[in-house]
Amino acid sequence: MFIVDIEIGNQTTCRKAKKMTSKKGKFAGRKAVVDAHERGRNYLTPSEMEQLLEAAKKTRYPERDQALIMMLYRHGLRETELCQTRLSHLDLETGRIWVARIKGGLSTDQPIEGRELKLIRQYLENRNDALPWLFVSERQGQLCRHTVIYIVGRAGEAAGLGHITPHMLRHSCGYYLANNGHDLRLIQDYLGHRDPKHTARYTRTAANRFEGRWE
Repeated sequence: MFIVDIEIGNQTTCRKAKKMTSKKGKFAGRKAVVDAHERGRNYLTPSEMEQLLEAAKKTRYPERDQALIMMLYRHGLRETELCQTRLSHLDLETGRIWVARIKGGLSTDQPIEGRELKLIRQYLENRNDALPWLFVSERQGQLCRHTVIYIVGRAGEAAGLGHITPHMLRHSCGYYLANNGHDLRLIQDYLGHRDPKHTARYTRTAANRFEGRWE
């Protein structure tokens, strides 16, 4: 049977694909490959990010949650990478943070500045513990990835944006960089991708590639 290994929104199409295969067996063993941009938009625009951050101001821990969401976005962090970030990775004097990637990705020293730096400072000013992690839980422990998913999801609902995940903020970072004209290699290194094919989705679909075509 031909099994489509991608998400297809139209269930009728799914059934037809299976029926055709069962009759002809023509596509047995093949994979349906679809570019990422054909799966629908899975990132937030800058204006939507503003809505998300605004909603985070009304949570139980607004300083922490705003800083957390901003860092996920600005550095394209996976939720596990965020949870594993330690205070020792942060240098407020030079405005730098060591981004330790998982999955064998490229770890890099990245700048923190402007609004992000302000949010982190505000959050740390309210900390009164000696824990080594940058973000801590309500019970004064290391933040777990499920809590990060919950925080982002609740902020998304409150902002009227629907179901938002931390990985959508990672994609948002990639698309933001691509739309601002940064090349594939820089985005690849910034997000810590080992394989450039994971970065190509951002540069291929960036709106700036198509601007000025009708002048």
